[in-house]
Amino acid sequence: MTRSDLVEELAARFAQLTHRDAESAVKTILDAMSDALVRGNRIEIRGFGSFSVSRRPPRIGRNPRSGESVAVPEKRVPHFKPGKALREAVDERTAQLDSAPSARKD
Repeated sequence: MTRSDLVEELAARFAQLTHRDAESAVKTILDAMSDALVRGNRIEIRGFGSFSVSRRPPRIGRNPRSGESVAVPEKRVPHFKPGKALREAVDERTAQLDSAPSARKD
């Protein structure tokens, strides 16, 4: 699902929202989440999961083309950990789709 798919889904589910309003809502939520992660805060959405910032220490990498060693600096990267409800929902729905007759490859 892309950002535009999310906007379309939101606009379709809530008839009172215009496409522009749905787009603004998605942008506002994603911007707020990005800002919180930049500040080093953890985001927890019950039933969905949590977002945090992980630190990757500096290391020595290798240039695949030339084979020479390259110093890779420290990085801070976003990390998502799915919540229990999301993991269970995905597992259950995937199992249902896998066991459906049309999904079988005979």
